[in-house]
Amino acid sequence: MNGVGEHESGFAVARQFSVTTRAHVAVDDATGEPIGLDDVDTRVRWLLDLITAAGTELTARLWQPVTFDVLAAGRDHQDRRLPAQGHVVAARLGWNPHYPDGIYVPSRVTRVVAAQVMATLRTLAYRDAAIAALSERFDPATGRITPPTAVADCVPLGFARSVRRQLVAHARRTDGAQPTRLRITDVQEPPQTSAMARLSAADRQLAQITATDRELVLTVKLPTCPAPAGRAQWRRVRLTAAIPAHLHDRAITDWHLPTLVLDRKGLLWRCAATELIPASDLMAGTVAVGVDWSPSTLGAAAIAGDGPEGLVSDYRGWTYDDRGLGIKLARLQAEGQTLHRKAARLEKLAATAPPEVRTRLEAKIAVLDAHREAVGVKRGKINRELAFHFGRQVTEYAEAAGAEMIAVEDLTTLETRGHGRVNNSRAAQSARRKAVTALAHTAAGAGIAVVSVPARGSSAQCPGCDAPLARPGGYHTAWCPGCRVGGNRDHVAGVNLAKRALLGKNKVARRRGQMPAIRVTEHAPVRKSRDKTSPTPSRPRHRRVRRSLPTETPRVGVNPKKHVPAPQASVWDTVKPTPPQDDAGSRDTRPSPTSATLVAESMRST
Repeated sequence: MNGVGEHESGFAVARQFSVTTRAHVAVDDATGEPIGLDDVDTRVRWLLDLITAAGTELTARLWQPVTFDVLAAGRDHQDRRLPAQGHVVAARLGWNPHYPDGIYVPSRVTRVVAAQVMATLRTLAYRDAAIAALSERFDPATGRITPPTAVADCVPLGFARSVRRQLVAHARRTDGAQPTRLRITDVQEPPQTSAMARLSAADRQLAQITATDRELVLTVKLPTCPAPAGRAQWRRVRLTAAIPAHLHDRAITDWHLPTLVLDRKGLLWRCAATELIPASDLMAGTVAVGVDWSPSTLGAAAIAGDGPEGLVSDYRGWTYDDRGLGIKLARLQAEGQTLHRKAARLEKLAATAPPEVRTRLEAKIAVLDAHREAVGVKRGKINRELAFHFGRQVTEYAEAAGAEMIAVEDLTTLETRGHGRVNNSRAAQSARRKAVTALAHTAAGAGIAVVSVPARGSSAQCPGCDAPLARPGGYHTAWCPGCRVGGNRDHVAGVNLAKRALLGKNKVARRRGQMPAIRVTEHAPVRKSRDKTSPTPSRPRHRRVRRSLPTETPRVGVNPKKHVPAPQASVWDTVKPTPPQDDAGSRDTRPSPTSATLVAESMRST
């Protein structure tokens, strides 16, 4: 989902978002005869096979340093600036995909292939430049990268570490004999081509979409056989899908051509739409919510306001409750890592095993890979649910506080370290980026802007005096002896982030396709307010209550006595009578209970 557009129209702006749906009716566009959805899935699979094969061949052919040199320069052979459309760039440079002999593919499908390949190569052009710069400062003997001398050579630490691992692996393969400057083609193989058809790169000759109040109608040209030999073996199919119910009341102005993919349930549409949302004015913002990413939960929030007396906050934050999904994600992550280790071990054994043993090991490896893929799909679904639930909760919190902006930490400078290997890996693989995207989408619908602010020092410095905070109660507590403010570490960090958003609202940097960002960190004292500024979080509705009926009807009077019934047996009781030694616990033999009177008399006699 993209951010809010920059062209305002009154009090509303246009922004794009994405949504998924599936077709429930398919007919032949020429004859009007119905087509089974299974047949449509088969024909779409043939289309995706053609696109994937052509994209893989084109990527392998262009996997050369000269390709990335041309993309980095942004100029063609005639020194003209390369356009933004990927298929136009490929056509101008002569980078056209090839198909097997005897197979006919429309030119619009070739556009789709070229656009998808060029999008991948343009994304990797930045990595190629970074690898070339880092390899010049890499020492194969020590495996270290010297610090940069120019500001332009600085890259995020996480990105530098991943490149360093690639350089170390390349040095091991070449026994340290490597040139001083490496390219991306030297340290990694060509990327895999995704099985998808991005119809937005084509025009009406390949696909067109129309929308009604409740349905989307997509007319797309699909092959009728795996290897079409002519135009007659490409026919138009009209697919009808329902618009999701949560979009019926939204001000959607335009629907764009979808991306077609196949999953376990069949054909899936990934549609993009343009809608009108309320405009947000960062310059007039006086209340901000700061969201701090926490290693224990997904995030926590706090509020700061800018009034006549300066910045104020009640230092009362709100912590997001992930409803146990974080524990489930940690379990699935550990399970996926275990399956990966098992598969890697079996691959080493299969490399030197006899042929018959190798066949059995390869079958086990295939089963482990299938299980690992299923775990990954499940983690993706949980991450998406967690991200949108977090976005809704933070947006409601900001609306209740009357905030005009939400400040989140800049993920490019945020790095989890110092909490142990397991916790660092768990925090690094959390759905933070998905949560930011979901939060920006949800908050924009309410007219609240989401900006990114620097993350360094937000949990270590006091919002009032900017001095280092003390940790009297451990890692999760923070206290400033000078200002006498503190509390939860994440809540204090949220106040710092909200303060940076309010102080830097006049210096917001906007880039196309990205959310507004504040690069400069300014300081101003945040005074603790005695007034309550943050909303009261709602109490949990689900509580375990033991309901027991009274043993007798209470008497009605002026001052009736309160009858408290004795607790009845329930499923939570774990104390059970011990069976005798000769009883194995059968339901037919019950131990006779000992009378309380006999026990009391025996105690008196002693």
